[in-house]
Amino acid sequence: MTTQKKPRRTKIVATLGPATDDPAVLEGLFRAGVNVVRLNFSHGEADDHIKRANAVKALSKKRSQHVGILADLQGPKIRIARFKNDKVTLQEGADFTIDINLDATAGDSTQVGCIYKALADDVAPGNRLLLDDGRIVLEVSSVNGSQIGCTVIVGGELSNNKGINLQGGGLSAAALTEKDKEDILTAAKIEVDFIAVSFPRNAEDMHLARKLVKAAGSHAYLVAKIERAEALDVLE
Repeated sequence: MTTQKKPRRTKIVATLGPATDDPAVLEGLFRAGVNVVRLNFSHGEADDHIKRANAVKALSKKRSQHVGILADLQGPKIRIARFKNDKVTLQEGADFTIDINLDATAGDSTQVGCIYKALADDVAPGNRLLLDDGRIVLEVSSVNGSQIGCTVIVGGELSNNKGINLQGGGLSAAALTEKDKEDILTAAKIEVDFIAVSFPRNAEDMHLARKLVKAAGSHAYLVAKIERAEALDVLE
């Protein structure tokens, strides 16, 4: 009697990078049952993504095993800069400054630079900033020019280039940057199956992405990465 396998509902998405450029590693992903490979457009050049996509397509054909390709757009860089010693430990109740004009590698336990240059315009005293996916919480106490004075509400270890979010939403950064628009052209050239839009705020951001994708000659499905609080209010 043959036992019929139930279809697997959970899908496996694997991110490609230098390690998967080894043909044996890539084939191992196929054998493990990967459904979709992710091209992370936050890293690498267009040629890197094209070569990896071509390798996936060739292996798919060789194995008669379809694997989808997802282009994950970088979106706006809403991140702190770097620390002199790569990481610091913030103590609860301590003062900490985010200075958008600070040298990108000059951060220490009292201050750090910021890649997102509009942050000082987007926040006000009383706002709470969530760093490193909410592991670190800062409350804004003052905004003076380029300097955002904060009090550490939830401390801990903080390392280079961690993300920043405004609790409750409201950061003004557009979802699609000029780099994203160029990357959509690359994704269309690759003929990816999916394009993921980072930090969309509302349906208008997704409509713009769809317009750009169609103009590039692609029929890829869009994936909205819900990373802003305001997007939750307009999911429908």
